[in-house]
Amino acid sequence: MQKYISLLRMKFIAGIQYRAAAFAGILTQYAWGGMEILIYRCFYLENQTDFPMQMQALSNYVWLQQGLLALFMAWILENDIFEMITHGNVAYELCRPCDLYNMWIFRNMGVRLSRAALRCLPVFVVAALLPAPYGLKLPPTPGSAGLFLLSAILGFLNAVAFSMLIYVSTFYTFSIQGTRAFCLAVVDLLSGKVIPIPFLPDGIRQIVELLPFASMQNAPLRIYGGDIAGPQAAQAILLQCFWLAAMILAGRILLRKALSRIVVQGG
Repeated sequence: MQKYISLLRMKFIAGIQYRAAAFAGILTQYAWGGMEILIYRCFYLENQTDFPMQMQALSNYVWLQQGLLALFMAWILENDIFEMITHGNVAYELCRPCDLYNMWIFRNMGVRLSRAALRCLPVFVVAALLPAPYGLKLPPTPGSAGLFLLSAILGFLNAVAFSMLIYVSTFYTFSIQGTRAFCLAVVDLLSGKVIPIPFLPDGIRQIVELLPFASMQNAPLRIYGGDIAGPQAAQAILLQCFWLAAMILAGRILLRKALSRIVVQGG
C-alpha cells in the first residue's frame, strides 16, 4: 500500500504546481456559480413553493459543486493514461511490481485532490461572505455535517471508480473520443451537474436517483443542505457503497480480461 500512497502523493505535489491554472479556474467558478444562482433566483421570485429545494439549499448545492468540482466530475481524466493504452506504452506499466488498477486509481485520486485543494478554500470563503440566500451556509445540524463528510468521500471514490471504467474501455475501442464524450455528457446530466436531480420530472427523477451517477455529487451536496436527511440520507449512503463496490469489481474484471488479450508490438 505504501507504494500506492507514494504515487498519490507525487501526483498531488505535481498537481499543486499549476497555480496559474488554479487561479483561472477559481475565477471561472465564481462567475459560473454566481450566474447559476442568479438564474435560479429569477424563477424562485415567481413562486418559491413550486420548486423542490429551498433557495438556500440550492445555493449551498451550487457553491459546494463549484468548490469540490474536481472531486466529483467524471471529466477529470489523465490523457497520459489514454496515450499509454493507445500507443502501447502500457507495457512499461505492466513491468512494474504493482497492480495496474491500483496504480491508476491512486493516480486519479492524486490529480483530483490536488485540483480541489487549490480551489475549494477560496471559493468557500467568498461564498460564505455572500448574504442569504445566495451564499454558502453551514449544514443545518452537526449530524448533517458528519453525514456530508462520509457521503463526500464515497462520492469522490465513486467518481474515481467510474473514471477507471472509462480508462479500461480504451482497451476495447479503436478511438476513445466518441466513448469518452458520450460518457461525460451522460454523467453531467444524470449526476446533477447540469441541473440538480430534484428538478427532474417525477418518474425520471426516481430512476436517476438509483443510478451510479447520482452517487457521485448528488448525494453529498443534498445531504449538506438538508434536502436529504434521516433515513433517506442513510439509504443514499448505502447506495453509494453498493455502486462503489460494483464499479470497482466491474473495472477489475474488465481490466483483467483486456490484459489477457493485449498484444504489444514494436520496440
